[in-house]
Amino acid sequence: MVWKHSGLVAEVHSESAGRVALLHLDAPQPVILTGPAEAVWQLIDGRRDEAEVIAELQAQFQDTAGQLAVQVEAFLANLEAQRLIETADEAGK
Repeated sequence: MVWKHSGLVAEVHSESAGRVALLHLDAPQPVILTGPAEAVWQLIDGRRDEAEVIAELQAQFQDTAGQLAVQVEAFLANLEAQRLIETADEAGK
């Protein structure tokens, strides 16, 4: 599946700390992403599918436990539940 950032999300990047603050315009509080979570956010671009995102992350981070794919899929589901991302197909509707 190909994901993109929701059009109703405001984001602020910290240049030096590698983190991003996200706020869905209907949410009461922002979500702060750091480390690998911030890296996932940067890879969500409406063009890469989940497999490509996971491959890029495997190149950046060691996956000694072999859990990266499962963790990324769960994280993407969480972002979708918070309405921070949507499928690229839904974005055109």
